[in-house]
Amino acid sequence: MRVADFFCGAGGFSEGFRQAGFRTLFAVDKWLPAVNTHHGNHPHSNTVLDDVERISLLPDKEFHELVPDTEIIIGSPPCVAFSNSNKSGKGDKSLGIKLLESYLRIVARKKYKLNSILEYWILENVPNIEKFIKPSYTANDLGLEGDFVLQVIHENSGVYNSKNFGVAQNRKRFLCGEFPTPQLIILEDRDVKPLKSILNALGDPMESLNRLIDDPNYNFQMLSRDITDHHFIKELAPHEWQKAKQLKEDKGYMGRMSFPEDINKPARTVMANSSVSSRESIIYGYKNNRYRVPTVRELASVMSFPIDYNFFGDSRGVKSKLVGNAVPPRMAFAFAKSIAEHLGRAVPDHYRPIQHSVESNFTNLNHTVFIINEEKPKKDTARFKYHIPYLIIKAFRVELTNYKSDFDKKEFVWDVEIHKSQGPKAKIYTPLERSIIFTDKNLESKIQLFVDSMEHYLVSFNQFQRQHCLTSEQRLGLLGPNELLDSVKEFIIKTVINITDSDVIQIKEEPKTIPTVIAIGYVVLTKLIEKMRSIENE
Repeated sequence: MRVADFFCGAGGFSEGFRQAGFRTLFAVDKWLPAVNTHHGNHPHSNTVLDDVERISLLPDKEFHELVPDTEIIIGSPPCVAFSNSNKSGKGDKSLGIKLLESYLRIVARKKYKLNSILEYWILENVPNIEKFIKPSYTANDLGLEGDFVLQVIHENSGVYNSKNFGVAQNRKRFLCGEFPTPQLIILEDRDVKPLKSILNALGDPMESLNRLIDDPNYNFQMLSRDITDHHFIKELAPHEWQKAKQLKEDKGYMGRMSFPEDINKPARTVMANSSVSSRESIIYGYKNNRYRVPTVRELASVMSFPIDYNFFGDSRGVKSKLVGNAVPPRMAFAFAKSIAEHLGRAVPDHYRPIQHSVESNFTNLNHTVFIINEEKPKKDTARFKYHIPYLIIKAFRVELTNYKSDFDKKEFVWDVEIHKSQGPKAKIYTPLERSIIFTDKNLESKIQLFVDSMEHYLVSFNQFQRQHCLTSEQRLGLLGPNELLDSVKEFIIKTVINITDSDVIQIKEEPKTIPTVIAIGYVVLTKLIEKMRSIENE
Protein backbone atom coordinates (compact mmCIF):
# COMPACT_ATOMS: atom_id res chain seq x y z
CA MET A 1 0.00 0.00 0.00
CA ARG A 2 1.07 3.54 -0.69
CA VAL A 3 1.75 6.34 1.78
CA ALA A 4 1.92 10.14 1.54
CA ASP A 5 3.91 11.89 4.28
CA PHE A 6 3.28 15.58 5.01
CA PHE A 7 5.68 17.64 7.15
CA CYS A 8 7.88 14.59 6.61
CA GLY A 9 10.95 15.96 8.41
CA ALA A 10 13.80 13.46 8.56
CA GLY A 11 11.41 10.65 7.68
CA GLY A 12 10.86 8.84 10.95
CA PHE A 13 7.16 8.35 10.20
CA SER A 14 7.96 7.05 6.70
CA GLU A 15 10.69 4.79 8.08
CA GLY A 16 8.29 3.06 10.45
CA PHE A 17 5.90 2.41 7.58
CA ARG A 18 8.76 1.21 5.35
CA GLN A 19 9.74 -1.36 7.97
CA ALA A 20 6.12 -2.58 8.02
CA GLY A 21 6.18 -3.18 4.27
CA PHE A 22 4.54 0.03 3.03
CA ARG A 23 5.94 2.37 0.39
CA THR A 24 6.04 6.15 0.79
CA LEU A 25 5.11 7.51 -2.62
CA PHE A 26 5.12 11.22 -1.85
CA ALA A 27 6.56 13.40 0.91
CA VAL A 28 6.82 17.13 1.48
CA ASP A 29 8.62 19.50 3.83
CA LYS A 30 9.67 23.14 3.56
CA TRP A 31 13.09 22.66 5.21
CA LEU A 32 15.80 21.59 2.74
CA PRO A 33 17.84 19.40 5.17
CA ALA A 34 14.64 17.49 5.95
CA VAL A 35 13.85 16.99 2.26
CA ASN A 36 17.42 15.84 1.57
CA THR A 37 17.33 13.45 4.53
CA HIS A 38 13.98 11.95 3.57
CA HIS A 39 15.05 11.55 -0.04
CA GLY A 40 18.47 10.19 0.94
CA ASN A 41 16.88 7.36 2.94
CA HIS A 42 13.67 6.93 0.91
CA PRO A 43 14.89 7.43 -2.67
CA HIS A 44 11.77 5.82 -4.17
CA SER A 45 9.62 8.61 -2.72
CA ASN A 46 8.94 11.81 -4.61
CA THR A 47 10.10 14.09 -1.79
CA VAL A 48 9.49 17.75 -2.61
CA LEU A 49 10.53 21.04 -1.06
CA ASP A 50 7.26 22.89 -0.70
CA ASP A 51 4.84 24.49 1.73
CA VAL A 52 2.03 22.24 2.97
CA GLU A 53 -0.34 25.15 3.46
CA ARG A 54 0.23 26.27 -0.14
CA ILE A 55 -0.37 22.75 -1.40
CA SER A 56 -3.56 22.41 0.64
CA LEU A 57 -5.00 25.51 -1.05
CA LEU A 58 -4.15 24.61 -4.66
CA PRO A 59 -6.98 24.41 -7.23
CA ASP A 60 -8.28 20.86 -7.63
CA LYS A 61 -6.45 20.04 -10.87
CA GLU A 62 -3.07 21.23 -9.61
CA PHE A 63 -3.62 19.68 -6.19
CA HIS A 64 -4.39 16.18 -7.44
CA GLU A 65 -1.65 16.34 -10.09
CA LEU A 66 0.93 17.11 -7.41
CA VAL A 67 -0.36 14.93 -4.56
CA PRO A 68 -0.90 11.34 -5.68
CA ASP A 69 -3.78 9.22 -4.42
CA THR A 70 -2.62 6.92 -1.64
CA GLU A 71 -4.33 4.53 0.73
CA ILE A 72 -2.57 6.10 3.73
CA ILE A 73 -1.71 9.68 4.71
CA ILE A 74 0.58 10.43 7.64
CA GLY A 75 1.69 13.78 8.97
CA SER A 76 3.31 15.59 11.85
CA PRO A 77 2.70 19.36 11.64
CA PRO A 78 5.40 21.45 13.35
CA CYS A 79 4.76 21.24 17.09
CA VAL A 80 6.64 24.29 18.40
CA ALA A 81 3.48 26.38 18.67
CA PHE A 82 1.77 23.75 20.85
CA SER A 83 4.77 22.63 22.89
CA ASN A 84 4.88 23.37 26.62
CA SER A 85 8.51 24.41 26.10
CA ASN A 86 7.28 27.37 24.03
CA LYS A 87 6.83 30.12 26.63
CA SER A 88 5.63 27.51 29.13
CA GLY A 89 2.85 26.53 26.76
CA LYS A 90 1.58 30.12 26.40
CA GLY A 91 3.08 30.84 22.96
CA ASP A 92 1.00 32.00 19.99
CA LYS A 93 -0.95 29.04 18.61
CA SER A 94 -2.27 30.70 15.44
CA LEU A 95 0.44 29.40 13.09
CA GLY A 96 0.23 25.93 14.59
CA ILE A 97 -3.53 25.85 14.12
CA LYS A 98 -3.15 27.05 10.53
CA LEU A 99 -0.71 24.23 9.75
CA LEU A 100 -2.90 21.69 11.54
CA GLU A 101 -5.90 22.75 9.44
CA SER A 102 -3.75 22.65 6.28
CA TYR A 103 -2.99 19.00 6.96
CA LEU A 104 -6.63 18.19 7.71
CA ARG A 105 -7.63 20.02 4.53
CA ILE A 106 -5.37 17.73 2.49
CA VAL A 107 -6.79 14.66 4.22
CA ALA A 108 -10.34 15.84 3.55
CA ARG A 109 -9.65 16.63 -0.11
CA LYS A 110 -8.31 13.13 -0.66
CA LYS A 111 -10.91 11.37 1.48
CA TYR A 112 -13.98 13.03 -0.03
CA LYS A 113 -12.90 13.14 -3.69
CA LEU A 114 -14.66 11.00 -6.27
CA ASN A 115 -13.35 7.41 -6.28
CA SER A 116 -11.16 8.03 -3.25
CA ILE A 117 -8.80 5.25 -2.21
CA LEU A 118 -7.77 6.82 1.11
CA GLU A 119 -8.47 4.34 3.93
CA TYR A 120 -6.29 5.48 6.86
CA TRP A 121 -4.74 8.68 8.06
CA ILE A 122 -2.76 9.65 11.17
CA LEU A 123 -1.81 12.97 12.72
CA GLU A 124 1.03 13.09 15.28
CA ASN A 125 1.90 16.01 17.53
CA VAL A 126 2.76 17.04 21.10
CA PRO A 127 0.16 16.23 23.79
CA ASN A 128 -0.77 19.89 24.23
CA ILE A 129 -2.35 19.99 20.76
CA GLU A 130 -5.30 18.02 22.17
CA LYS A 131 -6.56 21.25 23.73
CA PHE A 132 -6.71 22.99 20.35
CA ILE A 133 -7.90 20.30 17.96
CA LYS A 134 -11.65 19.89 17.42
CA PRO A 135 -13.37 16.48 17.43
CA SER A 136 -14.58 17.08 13.88
CA TYR A 137 -14.29 19.64 11.07
CA THR A 138 -16.92 20.59 8.53
CA ALA A 139 -16.02 21.43 4.95
CA ASN A 140 -16.61 25.07 5.81
CA ASP A 141 -14.20 24.84 8.77
CA LEU A 142 -11.47 23.83 6.33
CA GLY A 143 -12.38 26.37 3.65
CA LEU A 144 -13.71 23.69 1.31
CA GLU A 145 -16.95 23.15 -0.58
CA GLY A 146 -19.28 20.30 0.30
CA ASP A 147 -21.34 19.08 3.23
CA PHE A 148 -18.95 16.48 4.67
CA VAL A 149 -17.74 16.31 8.26
CA LEU A 150 -14.21 15.02 8.86
CA GLN A 151 -14.16 13.08 12.12
CA VAL A 152 -10.75 13.70 13.68
CA ILE A 153 -11.05 12.32 17.21
CA HIS A 154 -11.94 8.64 17.63
CA GLU A 155 -11.93 6.23 20.56
CA ASN A 156 -8.27 5.36 20.09
CA SER A 157 -7.15 8.98 19.70
CA GLY A 158 -4.99 10.07 22.59
CA VAL A 159 -1.54 10.35 24.09
CA TYR A 160 0.89 7.51 23.41
CA ASN A 161 4.37 7.16 24.92
CA SER A 162 7.18 5.90 22.70
CA LYS A 163 8.69 3.93 25.60
CA ASN A 164 5.69 1.58 25.40
CA PHE A 165 6.68 0.71 21.82
CA GLY A 166 10.23 -0.34 22.66
CA VAL A 167 11.84 3.09 22.20
CA ALA A 168 14.50 3.99 24.78
CA GLN A 169 12.90 7.36 25.33
CA ASN A 170 10.14 8.83 27.46
CA ARG A 171 8.40 10.73 24.66
CA LYS A 172 4.66 11.41 24.84
CA ARG A 173 2.79 12.27 21.68
CA PHE A 174 -0.86 12.79 20.74
CA LEU A 175 -2.11 10.78 17.76
CA CYS A 176 -5.49 10.97 16.12
CA GLY A 177 -7.13 10.11 12.82
CA GLU A 178 -8.51 6.94 11.30
CA PHE A 179 -6.38 3.91 12.17
CA PRO A 180 -6.65 0.63 14.08
CA THR A 181 -5.47 0.70 17.68
CA PRO A 182 -1.75 -0.19 17.84
CA GLN A 183 -0.52 -2.89 20.17
CA LEU A 184 1.69 -1.72 23.03
CA ILE A 185 4.87 -3.77 23.22
CA ILE A 186 5.79 -2.86 26.79
CA LEU A 187 3.15 -2.38 29.46
CA GLU A 188 5.17 -2.13 32.68
CA ASP A 189 7.69 0.60 33.48
CA ARG A 190 10.08 -2.00 34.87
CA ASP A 191 10.38 -3.46 31.35
CA VAL A 192 11.05 -0.28 29.38
CA LYS A 193 14.26 0.09 27.43
CA PRO A 194 16.90 2.14 29.31
CA LEU A 195 19.28 4.68 27.83
CA LYS A 196 22.26 2.48 28.71
CA SER A 197 21.08 -0.14 26.19
CA ILE A 198 21.77 2.42 23.45
CA LEU A 199 25.08 3.69 24.84
CA ASN A 200 26.42 0.20 25.55
CA ALA A 201 25.55 -1.03 22.08
CA LEU A 202 27.14 1.89 20.25
CA GLY A 203 30.15 2.04 22.54
CA ASP A 204 32.59 4.86 23.19
CA PRO A 205 32.48 7.17 20.14
CA MET A 206 36.29 7.32 19.94
CA GLU A 207 37.06 3.64 20.53
CA SER A 208 36.59 0.21 18.93
CA LEU A 209 36.23 1.45 15.35
CA ASN A 210 36.84 -2.05 13.96
CA ARG A 211 34.26 -3.99 15.96
CA LEU A 212 30.83 -5.05 14.79
CA ILE A 213 28.01 -3.03 16.29
CA ASP A 214 24.68 -4.67 16.99
CA ASP A 215 21.96 -2.15 16.19
CA PRO A 216 20.35 -1.46 19.61
CA ASN A 217 16.86 -1.41 18.05
CA TYR A 218 17.00 -3.86 15.14
CA ASN A 219 18.49 -7.26 14.44
CA PHE A 220 21.44 -6.41 12.19
CA GLN A 221 25.10 -5.40 12.48
CA MET A 222 27.43 -2.83 10.99
CA LEU A 223 31.15 -2.23 11.31
CA SER A 224 31.64 0.58 13.79
CA ARG A 225 33.70 2.72 11.41
CA ASP A 226 30.85 2.64 8.85
CA ILE A 227 28.32 4.15 11.26
CA THR A 228 27.96 7.84 10.44
CA ASP A 229 27.84 10.85 12.78
CA HIS A 230 29.05 8.95 15.83
CA HIS A 231 32.84 9.07 16.06
CA PHE A 232 33.39 12.49 17.58
CA ILE A 233 33.35 14.13 21.00
CA LYS A 234 31.66 17.43 21.73
CA GLU A 235 32.98 18.14 25.22
CA LEU A 236 31.47 20.85 27.38
CA ALA A 237 33.46 23.63 28.99
CA PRO A 238 33.07 23.97 32.78
CA HIS A 239 30.98 27.13 32.45
CA GLU A 240 28.59 25.29 30.10
CA TRP A 241 27.96 22.18 32.16
CA GLN A 242 27.90 24.09 35.43
CA LYS A 243 25.10 26.28 34.11
CA ALA A 244 23.19 23.27 32.80
CA LYS A 245 23.66 21.46 36.11
CA GLN A 246 22.23 24.40 38.06
CA LEU A 247 19.25 24.74 35.74
CA LYS A 248 18.50 21.03 35.96
CA GLU A 249 18.89 20.63 39.69
CA ASP A 250 17.74 24.02 40.94
CA LYS A 251 15.31 25.64 38.52
CA GLY A 252 13.05 27.46 40.92
CA TYR A 253 9.58 25.93 41.04
CA MET A 254 10.38 23.32 38.37
CA GLY A 255 11.22 19.73 39.22
CA ARG A 256 14.72 18.42 39.69
CA MET A 257 16.33 16.68 36.71
CA SER A 258 19.22 14.25 36.60
CA PHE A 259 22.72 15.53 35.92
CA PRO A 260 24.25 13.85 34.05
CA GLU A 261 21.55 11.73 32.44
CA ASP A 262 20.30 8.70 34.35
CA ILE A 263 21.23 5.91 31.95
CA ASN A 264 19.20 3.33 33.87
CA LYS A 265 15.95 4.91 32.69
CA PRO A 266 14.64 5.70 29.21
CA ALA A 267 16.12 8.92 27.87
CA ARG A 268 14.23 12.15 28.31
CA THR A 269 12.43 13.52 25.27
CA VAL A 270 14.97 14.35 22.58
CA MET A 271 14.50 18.00 21.66
CA ALA A 272 15.25 19.76 18.37
CA ASN A 273 17.25 22.35 20.29
CA SER A 274 20.97 21.44 20.38
CA SER A 275 21.77 23.87 23.20
CA VAL A 276 24.45 22.68 25.61
CA SER A 277 23.71 24.94 28.58
CA SER A 278 19.97 24.72 29.10
CA ARG A 279 17.66 22.76 31.34
CA GLU A 280 16.67 20.67 28.30
CA SER A 281 20.26 19.81 27.34
CA ILE A 282 21.04 16.09 27.25
CA ILE A 283 24.43 15.63 28.89
CA TYR A 284 26.48 12.48 29.40
CA GLY A 285 29.35 11.92 31.79
CA TYR A 286 32.73 11.72 30.04
CA LYS A 287 35.86 10.40 31.73
CA ASN A 288 36.68 11.94 35.14
CA ASN A 289 34.43 14.86 36.07
CA ARG A 290 34.04 15.87 32.44
CA TYR A 291 30.89 16.00 30.37
CA ARG A 292 29.82 15.82 26.73
CA VAL A 293 26.70 16.05 24.62
CA PRO A 294 25.40 13.00 22.72
CA THR A 295 26.60 12.23 19.24
CA VAL A 296 24.01 12.56 16.51
CA ARG A 297 24.01 8.77 16.19
CA GLU A 298 23.32 8.30 19.89
CA LEU A 299 20.33 10.64 19.66
CA ALA A 300 19.12 8.87 16.52
CA SER A 301 19.31 5.45 18.18
CA VAL A 302 17.50 6.80 21.23
CA MET A 303 14.79 7.87 18.79
CA SER A 304 14.91 4.30 17.35
CA PHE A 305 16.33 5.18 13.93
CA PRO A 306 18.35 2.26 12.53
CA ILE A 307 22.13 2.75 12.50
CA ASP A 308 22.21 2.76 8.68
CA TYR A 309 19.93 5.84 8.56
CA ASN A 310 21.76 8.99 7.42
CA PHE A 311 20.98 12.59 8.36
CA PHE A 312 21.75 15.24 5.77
CA GLY A 313 23.08 18.49 7.15
CA ASP A 314 26.40 20.24 7.44
CA SER A 315 26.52 20.64 11.24
CA ARG A 316 25.78 18.89 14.52
CA GLY A 317 23.02 21.42 15.19
CA VAL A 318 21.19 20.76 11.92
CA LYS A 319 21.46 16.99 12.25
CA SER A 320 20.34 17.08 15.89
CA LYS A 321 17.31 19.17 14.91
CA LEU A 322 16.41 16.64 12.24
CA VAL A 323 16.50 13.88 14.84
CA GLY A 324 14.66 15.81 17.55
CA ASN A 325 11.80 16.83 15.26
CA ALA A 326 11.17 13.31 14.00
CA VAL A 327 8.60 10.65 14.80
CA PRO A 328 10.33 7.64 16.43
CA PRO A 329 10.36 4.93 13.73
CA ARG A 330 9.56 2.07 16.13
CA MET A 331 6.51 3.99 17.33
CA ALA A 332 5.47 4.68 13.72
CA PHE A 333 6.02 0.98 12.94
CA ALA A 334 3.49 -0.02 15.61
CA PHE A 335 0.81 2.11 13.94
CA ALA A 336 1.80 0.82 10.49
CA LYS A 337 1.70 -2.77 11.76
CA SER A 338 -1.81 -2.23 13.15
CA ILE A 339 -2.95 -1.14 9.69
CA ALA A 340 -1.24 -4.09 8.01
CA GLU A 341 -2.82 -6.55 10.40
CA HIS A 342 -6.20 -4.86 9.97
CA LEU A 343 -5.86 -5.52 6.24
CA GLY A 344 -4.61 -9.09 6.75
CA ARG A 345 -1.22 -8.22 5.28
CA ALA A 346 1.99 -9.90 6.40
CA VAL A 347 4.55 -7.68 8.09
CA PRO A 348 8.26 -8.30 7.29
CA ASP A 349 9.83 -10.46 10.00
CA HIS A 350 13.32 -9.00 9.68
CA TYR A 351 14.93 -5.61 9.15
CA ARG A 352 15.53 -4.63 5.54
CA PRO A 353 18.63 -2.42 5.08
CA ILE A 354 18.05 1.09 3.72
CA GLN A 355 18.73 1.69 0.06
CA HIS A 356 20.28 5.13 0.13
CA SER A 357 20.02 7.67 -2.66
CA VAL A 358 23.30 7.78 -4.60
CA GLU A 359 23.12 11.34 -5.94
CA SER A 360 22.89 13.23 -2.64
CA ASN A 361 25.90 14.91 -1.05
CA PHE A 362 26.38 13.71 2.50
CA THR A 363 28.43 15.29 5.29
CA ASN A 364 29.68 12.76 7.83
CA LEU A 365 30.61 14.24 11.23
CA ASN A 366 32.88 11.31 12.07
CA HIS A 367 36.30 12.46 13.27
CA THR A 368 35.25 16.10 13.37
CA VAL A 369 37.26 17.94 16.02
CA PHE A 370 35.03 20.13 18.19
CA ILE A 371 36.97 22.76 20.11
CA ILE A 372 35.86 23.25 23.72
CA ASN A 373 34.06 26.59 23.82
CA GLU A 374 35.67 29.43 25.68
CA GLU A 375 33.45 31.47 27.95
CA LYS A 376 32.70 34.86 26.42
CA PRO A 377 31.72 38.06 28.22
CA LYS A 378 27.99 38.74 28.25
CA LYS A 379 26.65 41.75 26.41
CA ASP A 380 26.59 44.82 28.64
CA THR A 381 22.78 44.77 28.90
CA ALA A 382 22.60 41.11 29.97
CA ARG A 383 19.59 40.40 32.15
CA PHE A 384 19.66 38.45 35.37
CA LYS A 385 16.96 36.71 37.35
CA TYR A 386 17.75 33.89 39.75
CA HIS A 387 17.07 32.81 43.29
CA ILE A 388 19.30 31.95 46.23
CA PRO A 389 20.54 28.56 45.03
CA TYR A 390 18.92 25.40 46.36
CA LEU A 391 16.65 27.36 48.67
CA ILE A 392 13.01 26.68 47.86
CA ILE A 393 10.68 26.17 50.81
CA LYS A 394 6.93 25.65 50.49
CA ALA A 395 7.15 27.08 46.93
CA PHE A 396 8.83 30.27 48.26
CA ARG A 397 12.18 31.46 46.92
CA VAL A 398 14.19 34.70 47.12
CA GLU A 399 15.16 36.14 43.74
CA LEU A 400 17.71 38.72 42.67
CA THR A 401 16.93 40.53 39.43
CA ASN A 402 17.92 43.49 37.27
CA TYR A 403 14.70 43.39 35.22
CA LYS A 404 13.59 46.87 36.35
CA SER A 405 16.66 48.50 34.80
CA ASP A 406 16.49 50.98 31.93
CA PHE A 407 18.43 48.85 29.47
CA ASP A 408 18.24 51.45 26.70
CA LYS A 409 19.90 54.11 28.83
CA LYS A 410 22.07 51.51 30.56
CA GLU A 411 20.94 52.65 33.97
CA PHE A 412 20.83 49.50 36.03
CA VAL A 413 18.70 48.69 39.04
CA TRP A 414 18.98 45.55 41.14
CA ASP A 415 16.08 44.32 43.26
CA VAL A 416 15.19 41.51 45.63
CA GLU A 417 11.82 39.74 45.46
CA ILE A 418 10.07 36.87 47.17
CA HIS A 419 8.47 34.54 44.62
CA LYS A 420 5.90 31.87 45.30
CA SER A 421 4.67 29.12 42.97
CA GLN A 422 4.33 29.35 39.21
CA GLY A 423 1.82 29.91 36.43
CA PRO A 424 -1.61 31.33 37.39
CA LYS A 425 -0.78 30.89 41.09
CA ALA A 426 2.52 32.80 40.86
CA LYS A 427 2.94 35.64 43.34
CA ILE A 428 5.72 38.20 43.83
CA TYR A 429 6.18 39.98 47.15
CA THR A 430 8.47 42.84 48.15
CA PRO A 431 7.80 43.52 51.82
CA LEU A 432 9.82 46.22 53.55
CA GLU A 433 12.90 44.72 55.11
CA ARG A 434 12.21 46.50 58.41
CA SER A 435 8.78 44.85 58.61
CA ILE A 436 10.45 41.47 59.11
CA ILE A 437 11.43 41.26 62.77
CA PHE A 438 13.16 38.21 64.20
CA THR A 439 12.55 37.33 67.83
CA ASP A 440 16.07 35.95 68.04
CA LYS A 441 18.26 39.03 68.60
CA ASN A 442 21.36 36.90 68.22
CA LEU A 443 20.23 36.12 64.66
CA GLU A 444 19.86 39.79 63.89
CA SER A 445 23.40 40.40 65.13
CA LYS A 446 24.76 37.62 62.91
CA ILE A 447 22.95 39.07 59.91
CA GLN A 448 24.41 42.50 60.53
CA LEU A 449 27.93 41.10 61.03
CA PHE A 450 27.68 39.24 57.73
CA VAL A 451 26.40 42.30 55.86
CA ASP A 452 29.25 44.39 57.30
CA SER A 453 31.79 41.74 56.28
CA MET A 454 30.58 41.93 52.68
CA GLU A 455 30.74 45.71 52.47
CA HIS A 456 34.20 45.94 50.90
CA TYR A 457 32.99 43.76 47.97
CA LEU A 458 29.94 45.89 47.27
CA VAL A 459 29.86 48.24 44.29
CA SER A 460 27.39 50.51 42.55
CA PHE A 461 24.56 49.02 40.53
CA ASN A 462 26.20 49.93 37.22
CA GLN A 463 29.52 48.41 38.30
CA PHE A 464 27.69 45.32 39.55
CA GLN A 465 26.19 45.01 36.07
CA ARG A 466 29.64 45.28 34.51
CA GLN A 467 30.98 42.59 36.81
CA HIS A 468 27.99 40.41 35.97
CA CYS A 469 28.95 40.60 32.29
CA LEU A 470 32.55 39.43 32.82
CA THR A 471 33.63 35.84 32.33
CA SER A 472 34.14 33.65 35.40
CA GLU A 473 37.90 34.03 35.05
CA GLN A 474 37.70 37.81 34.67
CA ARG A 475 35.44 38.00 37.71
CA LEU A 476 37.85 36.23 40.10
CA GLY A 477 37.96 38.27 43.31
CA LEU A 478 35.02 40.40 42.20
CA LEU A 479 31.38 40.13 43.15
CA GLY A 480 28.77 39.25 40.54
CA PRO A 481 25.12 38.30 41.14
CA ASN A 482 25.84 34.56 41.26
CA GLU A 483 28.68 35.08 43.73
CA LEU A 484 26.43 37.29 45.86
CA LEU A 485 23.69 34.65 45.93
CA ASP A 486 26.24 31.93 46.75
CA SER A 487 27.57 34.03 49.65
CA VAL A 488 24.08 34.50 51.08
CA LYS A 489 23.39 30.78 50.77
CA GLU A 490 26.67 29.96 52.54
CA PHE A 491 25.74 32.35 55.35
CA ILE A 492 22.35 30.68 55.74
CA ILE A 493 23.92 27.21 55.89
CA LYS A 494 26.33 28.30 58.62
CA THR A 495 23.75 30.31 60.59
CA VAL A 496 20.48 28.41 60.37
CA ILE A 497 21.06 25.41 62.62
CA ASN A 498 17.94 24.95 64.69
CA ILE A 499 15.49 26.46 62.20
CA THR A 500 13.50 23.98 60.11
CA ASP A 501 11.52 24.37 56.89
CA SER A 502 8.32 24.24 58.94
CA ASP A 503 9.28 27.31 61.00
CA VAL A 504 7.45 30.43 59.82
CA ILE A 505 7.44 34.11 60.63
CA GLN A 506 4.48 36.50 60.68
CA ILE A 507 4.75 39.94 59.04
CA LYS A 508 2.28 42.77 58.56
CA GLU A 509 2.66 42.92 54.80
CA GLU A 510 1.84 40.28 52.19
CA PRO A 511 2.35 37.37 52.16
CA LYS A 512 1.74 37.69 55.94
CA THR A 513 3.37 34.31 56.66
CA ILE A 514 6.67 33.15 55.17
CA PRO A 515 9.14 30.40 56.07
CA THR A 516 11.73 31.75 58.50
CA VAL A 517 14.67 30.63 56.33
CA ILE A 518 13.19 32.47 53.32
CA ALA A 519 12.75 35.56 55.51
CA ILE A 520 16.42 35.39 56.53
CA GLY A 521 17.52 35.12 52.89
CA TYR A 522 15.30 38.03 51.90
CA VAL A 523 16.49 40.29 54.74
CA VAL A 524 20.18 39.54 54.16
CA LEU A 525 20.00 40.02 50.40
CA THR A 526 17.87 43.16 50.72
CA LYS A 527 20.33 44.74 53.18
CA LEU A 528 23.21 44.07 50.78
CA ILE A 529 21.34 45.45 47.77
CA GLU A 530 20.27 48.54 49.71
CA LYS A 531 23.90 49.24 50.57
CA MET A 532 24.75 48.95 46.88
CA ARG A 533 21.85 51.26 46.03
CA SER A 534 23.45 53.96 48.15
CA ILE A 535 26.75 53.76 46.22
CA GLU A 536 26.81 56.38 43.50
CA ASN A 537 26.94 55.03 39.95
CA GLU A 538 30.05 55.87 37.96
